Amino acid sequence: MVCLPLPSGKWQLVCLTLVNSVSMAHFGYDQGIFAGALISTDFLEIFPETKDPGISGITSSCFSLGAFFGCLASFSLGDRLGRKQSIYIGLAVNVVGIILQITAYHLPHMIVGRLINGFGMGITSSVCPVFMAEVSPSQIRGKLVVLGSLCNTVGFCLANWMSYALFDTNGPFQWRFPLAFQLVFSVIVLVFLSFTVDSPRWLLLRGRFEEGRVTLARLRGTMQDLDDQNLNDDIKSIQQALEQEKIARVSPVDAILCRDPLHTIRRLLLSCGTQFMQQFSGVNALGYYFPTVLIESVGVSSSYARLLAAVNASLYLGAAFVCLILIDIAGRRKLMMYGSIAMGSCYLVAATTLREAKLHPEQKTAFGKVTVAMFFLYYFCYGTSFAKVPWVYNSEINSFGWRTRGAAAATATNWMSGFIIVQFTKTGVDNLRWGFYLLFAGFCWSFLPVVFLFYPETSRRTLEDMDEMFKHHNNLLVFRDKILTQQSRPQAFIDAEQERIAEPSTLVQES
Repeated sequence: MVCLPLPSGKWQLVCLTLVNSVSMAHFGYDQGIFAGALISTDFLEIFPETKDPGISGITSSCFSLGAFFGCLASFSLGDRLGRKQSIYIGLAVNVVGIILQITAYHLPHMIVGRLINGFGMGITSSVCPVFMAEVSPSQIRGKLVVLGSLCNTVGFCLANWMSYALFDTNGPFQWRFPLAFQLVFSVIVLVFLSFTVDSPRWLLLRGRFEEGRVTLARLRGTMQDLDDQNLNDDIKSIQQALEQEKIARVSPVDAILCRDPLHTIRRLLLSCGTQFMQQFSGVNALGYYFPTVLIESVGVSSSYARLLAAVNASLYLGAAFVCLILIDIAGRRKLMMYGSIAMGSCYLVAATTLREAKLHPEQKTAFGKVTVAMFFLYYFCYGTSFAKVPWVYNSEINSFGWRTRGAAAATATNWMSGFIIVQFTKTGVDNLRWGFYLLFAGFCWSFLPVVFLFYPETSRRTLEDMDEMFKHHNNLLVFRDKILTQQSRPQAFIDAEQERIAEPSTLVQES
């Protein structure tokens, strides 16, 4: 076996960023591409069962169900095998699922392919953001994790434009080629993953001290000086945080009963909550069925629906770039609170105009334009808030030993919530019509008090600061504690880090 030379410094970070970004682009691409398949003539001829709303729903949403179980698998894989090996496994499963989909001629065959594809995606979507967060410098961690989520939007945008470009194509190429294109993402990730190191924090968690030190040195570009003072200070800080966490560790029963000084379960629930809120904002209700919603609720033609979906995806991509700028400037809390108000308001207006269009059919065109504008505005507001912040938040908030488990649980929440939403969207639109969107307005507005009351700020903190936050500032209602809500890094956390560096480590190293 030929061993590839590993890059150091910024090039190592570039490779890791590409792995995370392309993996997330694949995630977004798959969310968008199946919407076009569902309205393709050849697809409907081969799978006529999907004309039934219930069958259409399960064919779309089974991908999310598979991803849910993939997240559960990564709950143990991420800590047992490491971040890098877990991604390799997710890639392999992904490829199998893609091949099954592009060779399908019977609906069970297609559903099995989507389940397997989703299982692999569940693994990679859980592990990649955590991997990125653990290797990123704290001052740019938010931007790099959001960059991965931004690429999720790039994939979604690409899927919609590809669907529009192939609209006039006859035969199976119209939907089989877009599904097969997923293999391009897998190949790119495989190439760059082979040049990366594993997470130094995971190596230290497993007791592999020397390997962790060398890995961190490679990430920092100090391979020629393993005695670099800044490198050793970082190692000490991470070690001491891990040591303090081991001392504070309690039984699972005590953790569930909130007798845990690190508040592991509370942090887990906070991370799961962000993903629950993301999905119940209704994004996948539009994402998987946007062309269908435009055709049936607004009344546009099939080709125009595809064009509008593609334009909307481009606007969504622009919003993602705005979020990349804002994520560390505005902080996580403010973006989530703004998103709650703005998204709910968009849904309210859209529901109102759909209702008025039904009552006044002679003005249906005018009301339809306002409805489309509200959907576009919703995607912009979502793209600058809940599209990105949950992925950053759940990779930061969990404790050292529970980081991949917490991210896996949060991502599993995302996929299961997505499954529920996608499964019932078509039926909801058919039966509730304008009231379906009013339901999501209520969901979105309910997120505002939840975030304001319970969610601490995590921007501009190191990952080790999170333990400090919950050990000494453990108020359940965070809005009254400035240290928990301010954007700048609290001085108390800086002092605690200096104390960790000064203390001698007593961690047992792997022989």
